Amino acid sequence: MASLIKKDVPHICDTVNNMDLYRVLRDQVNGLGYSLDARLMPYLELAGFGSAALTRTLDLRYDLISALVERWQAETHTFHLPCGECTVTLEDVALDFGLPIDRDAVTGVSTIAEPTALCYNLLGASPDDTDFTFLELKFTWLKANFQHLLVNATKEELMCPARAWGSVVLAMLYHELCRTIKPDAVDMGGCLILLQSWALYRMPFLASISYRRPEIAAVIRSSAYVDSQLWCTNAPIISFNVVEWYRGDRVLRQFGCIQYIPDPPMQVGEVHGINKRGKHG
Repeated sequence: MASLIKKDVPHICDTVNNMDLYRVLRDQVNGLGYSLDARLMPYLELAGFGSAALTRTLDLRYDLISALVERWQAETHTFHLPCGECTVTLEDVALDFGLPIDRDAVTGVSTIAEPTALCYNLLGASPDDTDFTFLELKFTWLKANFQHLLVNATKEELMCPARAWGSVVLAMLYHELCRTIKPDAVDMGGCLILLQSWALYRMPFLASISYRRPEIAAVIRSSAYVDSQLWCTNAPIISFNVVEWYRGDRVLRQFGCIQYIPDPPMQVGEVHGINKRGKHG
């Protein structure tokens, strides 16, 4: 494994023993902060986000998340533990959130001529009618605009907040893990609820729960197992301009299979790590 790891890239594990204070990451955002209106559920179900919409904010264990980051290797997209490699997989995304894993890639044009107009057409509102350069929607803005819906809201008025929900969770989680291995990182985005629940399900010394236990399996929708043959695949996962390589074939023991010696990880070169922070257009 030593030949796979880039020695010239700073990693938090190289400095953790020399730090005066142990670094505990904080999260950038932890859920919407309110329960969605029940009238939105038919539209979210239609889009494949019905189960994910039921997810609630939980208390995150930032010490656990920080310890996991120290074991993350960006080259293989796996946690390197004494017992071997493991990682958050498409199985975890499907069974925890019921999200579809085999549809069109979530990507598109990187430059939108009139983002404010597009936002208004889709959501019925925009962050600031005078600001034509915004690149993202903040949870505080979503909460302020969509937390309380009219009692007599029309179908179109309900579809607008339904469009404002969802993310490509696994690609962005991998991306954030690769970013926060740098010693100077202080916060972490992405779906931290997924990361923590993965640790609780996969590491029996943290909690004795499993997807295979009858009481857990009983509440998982059958639709979550659609495309389960792809859980141990080897393929890129994409969220707009973020490209991360998914290596399910490196953690076959998580799927109850015998682990063979995997091929060297795919190198995505300069694409890895690129994002839109501070880059208009």
